[in-house]
Amino acid sequence: MYSHQLLKPDGRQLTLYSRFPITETIIPTSSSNPSIQANYHLRWHVLRGEWVAYASYQQEQTFRPPLEYEPFAPPNDKQFSSELPPGKYDVAVFDNRFPLMTPSASKPPKSIVETLPGNGVCETVVFTQKPRASLSSLELDHLDLLLQVWGDRTCVLGANQEIQYVLPFENRQADIGINLHQSYGQIYAYPFIPPIPARMLEMQRRFYQEHQRGLLADLIEKEIAENKRIIYEDEYAIAFVPVCARYPYEVWIAPKEPVGTLFELTAQQRRGLAKALKTVTLKYDGLWNRPFPYIMAWFQAPTDGKAHPEAHLHVEFYPADQINENLKYLAGTELGAGMFANYTLPEEKAKELQAMVVNIEQATDQLKFSLKLEK
Repeated sequence: MYSHQLLKPDGRQLTLYSRFPITETIIPTSSSNPSIQANYHLRWHVLRGEWVAYASYQQEQTFRPPLEYEPFAPPNDKQFSSELPPGKYDVAVFDNRFPLMTPSASKPPKSIVETLPGNGVCETVVFTQKPRASLSSLELDHLDLLLQVWGDRTCVLGANQEIQYVLPFENRQADIGINLHQSYGQIYAYPFIPPIPARMLEMQRRFYQEHQRGLLADLIEKEIAENKRIIYEDEYAIAFVPVCARYPYEVWIAPKEPVGTLFELTAQQRRGLAKALKTVTLKYDGLWNRPFPYIMAWFQAPTDGKAHPEAHLHVEFYPADQINENLKYLAGTELGAGMFANYTLPEEKAKELQAMVVNIEQATDQLKFSLKLEK
């Protein structure tokens, strides 16, 4: 993996990553030169017992980009705002222009509840320069690089003593938040362990203390033994619809051998995860022969300086659109009570994904998959 760090004209950091050497003559660009000020801070939710992030932008425009966000547009193109420079590289990571948290946050406003500065990091990760691309269309070597990038950012951001948790994620499709034409995700680095990862880690910690082995490793072993919901498996990685799926078509991908963070993955594990990622996303797109909207989130060990033998790196995919009657938006029970209601069985959705035939070696720039169902 090759990397090259630059400073954008507006002061934001930009790091380019590639499978090949990167020329040092690349000139960084920005979507807008003026800096954007906000009061980044956290407020304590007294009933839920968790922090809520706030970023109040004092702008004539809203906090969303005023122009359509095209990262590779020419700098002088008035139709689009340009974020990334031309040049030969595969992946780009830069500070969000409209973050929820920033390392320089200070002086939170006084309130009737406890407040803290929003000392975190929000980064954008552009997966490829190819327009309208997706994870399913990337070559395996490119996906391997992306896993290395996520691992490198985890290491870099986690080295900050104020950062306790690093979460890479992707919101795919415009109706769930995408405003870039390139395939991209984000990385949030929090000054605390967010509630959902914290709850997962607590369950894993209890199981590890009682059994001296990992909770997710135990579940993976049982999923393999039952062999009903597995979508992909090789020596190093596995993808499956979990027996306890909260969403139709929910899929988890993990290395079989417990690893705490993306940075700790071996070359063999990365290759296995790359194949699993490509297989799952190709199957998703093949279900209705159209891009499948989802939320993808990587869960890993905290970067709080403590040992976490209980943590087992994995990624979870959640469908995020109402493609047909089997998918649904979150309702009161999920958003209000945190109690998920799934009107389909994990086994039913696993069979649909298992029946979708894909060839991850041949599917590169275009989705080359067969719609022939296995009998």
